Amino acid sequence: MKKFDNYYKALDNLKQIENYTEPYDTVTETGLVALFEICFEQSWKAMKEVLEYHGYDDSKTGSPRMIIKLAFSAGMIKDEETWLSALSSRNDVPHSYNEEIALGIIRRTSELFFKIFTDLKSAIGHSYSSVAGRFLIDNFICL
Repeated sequence: MKKFDNYYKALDNLKQIENYTEPYDTVTETGLVALFEICFEQSWKAMKEVLEYHGYDDSKTGSPRMIIKLAFSAGMIKDEETWLSALSSRNDVPHSYNEEIALGIIRRTSELFFKIFTDLKSAIGHSYSSVAGRFLIDNFICL
């Protein structure tokens, strides 16, 4: 599944955030915010793809907020509040020219969001057989 693979690549790139410490130069700060944004976008799209695969029709036209809530109710994600916080941070990205906003996104990514992203990878990964290239129905509620 393409979005699933894109998410894995984006998460792998986001791991680079661990290699940097404050103070950041402008290019590094901008790059770290972009890595968060890309990973977040790929994460909710991967959730959407998995939910659609498992018959959740509500996911076909869902916004990121709707997909997060649906993924939570399906048991795919455990921490809805942190995911909604990540969505809020994603919505702040256009304002990350403001250093305070950019630093907040980077700090929350390091402290909170990276964990929920890796938890999602594990949840989806346990349901996905990359060898067979298909999802197995055993880790969350399927319709």
